Amino acid sequence: MLAALATAVIASPAGWSLIWSDEFNGRGLPDPKKWDYEVGLVRNKEAQYYTKARLENARVLGGRLIIEARREPFQGSEYTSASLITLGKFAFQYGRVEVSAKLPKGLGTWPAIWIMGEDRSQVGWPRCGEIDIMEHVAHNPKTIHATIHQIKDGGGHWSKGGTMTLDTYGDQFHVYAMEWSKEKLDFFVDDKLYFTFPYEGPSKWTFDRRMYLLINLAIGGAWGGAKGIDASAFPQRYEVDYVRIYQKSKA
Repeated sequence: MLAALATAVIASPAGWSLIWSDEFNGRGLPDPKKWDYEVGLVRNKEAQYYTKARLENARVLGGRLIIEARREPFQGSEYTSASLITLGKFAFQYGRVEVSAKLPKGLGTWPAIWIMGEDRSQVGWPRCGEIDIMEHVAHNPKTIHATIHQIKDGGGHWSKGGTMTLDTYGDQFHVYAMEWSKEKLDFFVDDKLYFTFPYEGPSKWTFDRRMYLLINLAIGGAWGGAKGIDASAFPQRYEVDYVRIYQKSKA
């Protein structure tokens, strides 16, 4: 019995030390000490209403976080979903983010793993920086996207990204990861590097601030809904096995 109750030891990658994680070893709502929520119709002309602390849309079950998008009338919207954030709970500067996840398949789904500057409310977007570790739109089903967003010289928005082909995105769990340092950003799927963004001077680098994590499932919107939404495909589940954030070990 004591062995069964013991906490599993997480083996850190060589050269890294674990600073924050969620293994989702519970049942019910996500841990309120670790997660908060975005609420409402937030951005990108998306169709879903993001709910707060609602089991139908975000729950921990069977060792996984399940974010479920549902077709149902709610607060004037036709769909509900969840966007979990660590803003006000946890932020970090530089490190490695790993998320093991299985993605939804229904047309119109748009799951993401990303980080933004915790000073967004003070400096605005995109000055705060945005790093999209993983995005997937179901109308382009076998493609995983990584993208960085920041402010142009003189204002405006500038972005750059890379893609990777992944046939089993919705059938298997894969590890989506990003390594962030003063010198560059590297993006991986299952430890395969597919996009690097190097430091090219301060005018192209706003990623020198503390950032918080977001994991969400959007429906429709400017990109996710570019080829419509299959209303018959719902509910749709976005499943996360774990989230782990590391920083370089001190010598």
